[in-house]
Amino acid sequence: MTTTAVAPLTIEDAELLVATARRAAEDAGIAVSVTVLDAGGHLLAFRRDDRAVLISGETSTRKAYTALQLNAATADLVDAVQPGGLFHTLPTALDRPLLFIAGGIPVHRDGRLIGAIGVGGGAPDQDHGFAAAAVQALV
Repeated sequence: MTTTAVAPLTIEDAELLVATARRAAEDAGIAVSVTVLDAGGHLLAFRRDDRAVLISGETSTRKAYTALQLNAATADLVDAVQPGGLFHTLPTALDRPLLFIAGGIPVHRDGRLIGAIGVGGGAPDQDHGFAAAAVQALV
């Protein structure tokens, strides 16, 4: 059986993700923090905007971590963590707290998970849009 290697998320990729999300947010007049993790959950790039709410840096990191751990956009997980939802007890089962509001998106290459981006500082739908624009820049 032959396997094909998938190129990992590079520092250059991470910097492009951060720059694209930041530019999209600035175009909308929003100050955000952006976090990019590799497939192992290691921090590749981070940008905190001093004009954003102080917790936005922690929020962006938790969004990226959640998207990576569950391989899903955080916007798609909100209903699953409500009482009676599929993941209702999940945040206590992992070693890090998860954050189930929009703005975290997994990053794939050739159909394989290679990292995640998290954006915090705007409204949830705005953060999701900024993260989505960044992921599209890698395609």
